[in-house]
Amino acid sequence: MEAYGRDLFSFCCFVTRDRQDAEKLYQDTFLKLYESREKLHIDKNAKSFLMSVALNLYRNYRRKRSVRERIAGTAYSAEESWREVPDERENVEERALAGEACRALREAVRRLPDKYRLPVLLYYMENLTQREIARLMGLPEETVKTRLRRARAILRKDMEGQGYERSYG
Repeated sequence: MEAYGRDLFSFCCFVTRDRQDAEKLYQDTFLKLYESREKLHIDKNAKSFLMSVALNLYRNYRRKRSVRERIAGTAYSAEESWREVPDERENVEERALAGEACRALREAVRRLPDKYRLPVLLYYMENLTQREIARLMGLPEETVKTRLRRARAILRKDMEGQGYERSYG
């Protein structure tokens, strides 16, 4: 918990798109680990293992929520709080512009379908390799590469549509 708790909670926030759901997913992930502690054999990457447990729990929540929505016709709201750490070397105007672009990109990522959003979050936010993501999501590595490539294309188009130019420098 000390080593990966912050990373896991951040991942849960991005995945669930709701702080309350993220807190529940975070707690349930560690609860699941605690309940299964005798059976666990965490090999090389404990962080990847944690993300895998959280991702599987999230998929279960989504399935349950989908059934509830079909039955009750209820729509769930998604409010998130994101932590931003400004770079002290930049001036105020540059920070404001960078913050605006960062928020726009986060919103664009949030709008991605799960099949693209999850690999993007795992790759860019959690710094997992494509191989680790493939293993974690139960997909071929080539599928992960394709989804990342398509997600980048969708994000690029979305950002350019909002007036953000691609940075080449």
